[in-house]
Amino acid sequence: MKEEIFVDVKHLSDICANNGSWLSLAAEAFECEIVPCDSGISVTGDIRSLDHVSQLIPAIDALLDKKEQLDESTIRYLCLLEKENRLSEFMEEDSPVLFTTPAGRSIRAKTLGQRVYVDAIAKNEVVICKGPAGSGKTFLGVAMAVLALRNRTVSRIILTRPAVEAGEKLGYLPGDIEEKVDPYMRPIYDALLELMGRENFERNLDRGIIEVSPLAYMRGRNLDDSFILLDEAQNTTIEQMMMFLTRMGMNSRVCVCGDTTQIDLPFGYKNGLDDAMNILKDIKGITTVSLQEADIVRNPLVQKIIMAYNARERK
Repeated sequence: MKEEIFVDVKHLSDICANNGSWLSLAAEAFECEIVPCDSGISVTGDIRSLDHVSQLIPAIDALLDKKEQLDESTIRYLCLLEKENRLSEFMEEDSPVLFTTPAGRSIRAKTLGQRVYVDAIAKNEVVICKGPAGSGKTFLGVAMAVLALRNRTVSRIILTRPAVEAGEKLGYLPGDIEEKVDPYMRPIYDALLELMGRENFERNLDRGIIEVSPLAYMRGRNLDDSFILLDEAQNTTIEQMMMFLTRMGMNSRVCVCGDTTQIDLPFGYKNGLDDAMNILKDIKGITTVSLQEADIVRNPLVQKIIMAYNARERK
């Protein structure tokens, strides 16, 4: 049996913008009819749908009241949280702005999983995180490194990745060794450029305050007073991971992140990311974080693509 309720909203024009796409997403998620009126929104559906939407719309209104930057991806995430009865948990605490980029973009954790990740980095010396593509592992890790440098918690940033080919050989690429590995560092360069601006990034890179290098160059070093981030950690062997983690010096923080669905190691090698998460999880000062499909903040199709592949793997 269908019923109808009326929800008062303060930011009706914003909620109804973009040809009502936000309302369409909510209506599709909860299988109901949502129609904007003069001073609010009319919702028609079964009791369960009405209950969900009566929580969702005020939450969107409250976020707009705080001048949050919302988009369709955010609305989808809010719908998912409400379906899982976790929306109130998300709304209880604000996600603080970590800092603002030179272009004026506010950097903050956008999902509950990302909040856990950022909080873990802030409170622990070593954080090991795995999650799907687009869940913010690398970008937020680099953001926390830049924040630590700005706050003078550390005196330098060291960012590294294993140079493992995804079906292509390094020898086929032109140039010397630095030119060959540069494409593997490009995602980190892109993050630093956005977070710091080109001039500031290049100045710190030239002065050695920021170092971006392949994992192989870490052997034998002792890294004091540093924020050290290992990206694409799913492509490390157990031996490489142990080598990396033991580079940590005094007053240093380590962040390890990777996606175990995108392993490019030769057949028969066990990846160092899963191994480290298993054997180090109970050590005080080390925290492991697992981001999920719901934490993906890229194009909504990325989440659907990953869910489709994961569904096939589960079968």
